[in-house]
Amino acid sequence: MKLLIKQRVFSWTDSYDVYDESGNIRYFVKAELLALGHQLHVYDHNKNEIGVIHQKILTFLPAFEIEIGGRKKGLIQKQFSFLNPKYEINYNGWRVEGNFLGWDYDVYNGCSRIIHISKEILSWGDTYVIDYANPADELDGLLLVIAIDAANCNND
Repeated sequence: MKLLIKQRVFSWTDSYDVYDESGNIRYFVKAELLALGHQLHVYDHNKNEIGVIHQKILTFLPAFEIEIGGRKKGLIQKQFSFLNPKYEINYNGWRVEGNFLGWDYDVYNGCSRIIHISKEILSWGDTYVIDYANPADELDGLLLVIAIDAANCNND
């Protein structure tokens, strides 16, 4: 199964529409700029908030906390590296490997790859593809990808 995350090109803040394989809107993401950092709110297609990604302040490198349904689920923190971005991920017991800068990476639960993330080339605005096998990983995978994108963009 796949989700397509399309960044809204003409938007004042980071906003994304998330589609399923059939082109139906599943989620949308809207950023809120705060005095100290920012938050990304994730809504289902009925406009119900289902998740929030909070930027942690007073950290040397970007860090984002993921909350789903009002419960804190984990933390994504960028680590110091010279060439390729690296992250410390404390989220569902998952680990992430691959090329974050090129948007081609995999998420593992134990030894099993459960999600593959890639970037579509030649699309209007940024478009990312989340490929997953288990429907139970859909929302957690989406919030992980958005948190990593926020950490990548935070330094730009």
